[in-house]
Amino acid sequence: MASMISTNCAQFSGLRRSSPTQSFSQHVNSHLRLFSSRRPRRSSSVVAMASSNKFFVGGNWKCNGTKDSITKLVSDLNDAKLEADVDVVVAPPFVYIDQVKNSLTDRIEIAAQNSWVGKGGAFTGEISVEQLKDIGCKWVVLGHSERRHVIGEDDQFIGKKAAYALSEGLGVIACIGEQLQEREAGKTFDVCFQQLKAYADAIPSWDNVVIAYEPVWAIGTGKVATPEQAQEVHAALRDWLKNNVSADVATKTRIIYGGSVNGSNCAELAKQEDIDGFLVGGASLKGPEFATIVNSVTSKKVAA
Repeated sequence: MASMISTNCAQFSGLRRSSPTQSFSQHVNSHLRLFSSRRPRRSSSVVAMASSNKFFVGGNWKCNGTKDSITKLVSDLNDAKLEADVDVVVAPPFVYIDQVKNSLTDRIEIAAQNSWVGKGGAFTGEISVEQLKDIGCKWVVLGHSERRHVIGEDDQFIGKKAAYALSEGLGVIACIGEQLQEREAGKTFDVCFQQLKAYADAIPSWDNVVIAYEPVWAIGTGKVATPEQAQEVHAALRDWLKNNVSADVATKTRIIYGGSVNGSNCAELAKQEDIDGFLVGGASLKGPEFATIVNSVTSKKVAA
């Protein structure tokens, strides 16, 4: 591990400087336009093969909430009737993890929104995997677009973070996804495969990994990929796993969708063969709506 996190400046080689001239959200909003006719280039030989595992729904609360609002949200989640055959996880802000862990039903597991690349120490502002385990976290979200494009983490750095988390017993929600200009240029699969390869090159096993495909142009914008667009990418990702890792991993690994998922669109998305659940942002801050998304697994059953 020492080679991974030496104490000199090289340890930060995975961080890129973000552009100071325009915020990420401004960039997306200023460029968002109709593009449904633009399809990512993909081999016609890719076919849906679907995973064989439980539906998975994660709620990423991001940098939102207060003690009072989170108390209300936890109460709503505790009162919700959730389908039994779904793995449900929520990721509160770090400072509220202990509050949530001590008050939320055991039916829902706790995730962190980030973790450090190695063992803790003199890394101001970071949170170690060991600390997350100590307060009861079972999962960690890594590679989210806001970490990539706002904070500046690169593919290899994220891969190392995933490898360390897995080695210490945390499950990893491994995020990938293309930006608007990459989709418009027909590079969706190139970008996603490159990001997926960085995970594959670093991690020893996929047993505790859930892949979250989140097209960056759909995160927090209200613009959601159509079910067909999402299914096309998910099927291609599973095919990449089959060809580059193993058929067994391709079948067993859950690939979930994120990007403006809400109570109104989740049912149609859930019907898609290769969509194994969701990573939910804003809608996860509303207990009843998040429960609706969890329970969209019933649409998956009907479609099957």
